[in-house]
Amino acid sequence: MPEASEGPTRDEDESLAEAARRLKAIVVGSLGNLVEWYDFYVYSAFSLYFANSFFPGDDPVAQMLSSAGVFALGFFMRPIGGALFGEIGDRFGRRRALTLSVLLMCVGSLIVAATPGYATIGEAAPALLLFARLLQGLSLGGEYGSSATYLCEMAASRRRGFYSSFQYVTLIGGQLTALLVLLVLQNLVFTPEELRAYGWRIPFAIGAGLALFALIMRRDLEETQAFAAEASKRRRSSLRALLSYPREAATVVGLTMGGTLAFYVYTTYIQKFLKLSAGLSDAQTTWISAGSLTFAMALQPVYGALSDRIGRRPLLIAFGVLGTLFTVPLMTAIQTARDPWTAFALVLAGWLIVGAYTSINALVKAELFPASVRVTGVAVPYAVAVSLFGGTAEYVALWFKREGHESWFYYYVSAAIFCSLIVYALMPETRSASRIDADGERA
Repeated sequence: MPEASEGPTRDEDESLAEAARRLKAIVVGSLGNLVEWYDFYVYSAFSLYFANSFFPGDDPVAQMLSSAGVFALGFFMRPIGGALFGEIGDRFGRRRALTLSVLLMCVGSLIVAATPGYATIGEAAPALLLFARLLQGLSLGGEYGSSATYLCEMAASRRRGFYSSFQYVTLIGGQLTALLVLLVLQNLVFTPEELRAYGWRIPFAIGAGLALFALIMRRDLEETQAFAAEASKRRRSSLRALLSYPREAATVVGLTMGGTLAFYVYTTYIQKFLKLSAGLSDAQTTWISAGSLTFAMALQPVYGALSDRIGRRPLLIAFGVLGTLFTVPLMTAIQTARDPWTAFALVLAGWLIVGAYTSINALVKAELFPASVRVTGVAVPYAVAVSLFGGTAEYVALWFKREGHESWFYYYVSAAIFCSLIVYALMPETRSASRIDADGERA
């Protein structure tokens, strides 16, 4: 009579080992992504405090407009970063691109932390601030495509939506971490006057230190099998190779424009909107932003797992329809809300809509391209769309407000989402025709 098995078989051991290997790589890659986005978003979280140090004047809206302008200009480096790091990631490996991008982010954070104010060095102060943000924009342009590709290639096919959603868990987590640092400094360390005088420099110094830690972590990242299968083939420039995929590149731009605009409305702009338009206090806006971002983080893997069951396209269409119909009513209701709990509930409702896009958008892009051009294909068209629509969201909103037509911004967001909805309706279902799975079959 055969003896009963007392443990997992060799095949099961190998399966468990493979799952553990994938999980470790995804966790390390995701945590590095969190640090990168913390460094980038800390600018937005603390701009209420340092704007007067770099931009002289007595009008807070004008100072915020100048600060938002620098934020927007940083985004215009992202297509360049996407092309540069896409070339590195597609030709020399995802790991190398991820390592170099976080190093560049560290340098940018150190410059912001150390730059004297306008009263000390005059026009050089905003110039150095802009230079640092351009470096960080370059870094982030490479980070998105590299990390999206890495997480999607490391994830198992049947749970790819779930695991790849952690890119936005950590992306949102980076901003949440910045807000938590703001809450600690606001409530436990500094007075508002001290924060405006010098306390705002501390989070940038923290970001530089975290970036160094992420750099050490990423040096030991395992390379993906999809890249390893292509590494022996000598290929032409990734940017030139992208020209062979015009439909896919155009699809990435179209599916991104409405989603990225909505995303930046509920992340970078919402804090200013709650203060300048809804009339809430600094502390109330920070708590609402932190609470809504925590909720948004929890949504990402839920929607990601749902996409593994029903497909990516239904979620994108749901975002497109709901975003088109409800953006104007939601933003109008938030503007007129004077109770922080009402404003908080309305922001959560917005995230229920936007989360259907954020949770899977990186995966959809990665599934459109073959491994040889995947980092570039994800990064460059996405960066173009983000530069035009996402990075300018705060600036455009504040410009409409200054001109006395704040509500026009709400219609602008709705129109952009509707344009993306058309793309969602026409594009194929990428889960059933994933080029990531096709790479695995050829490997």
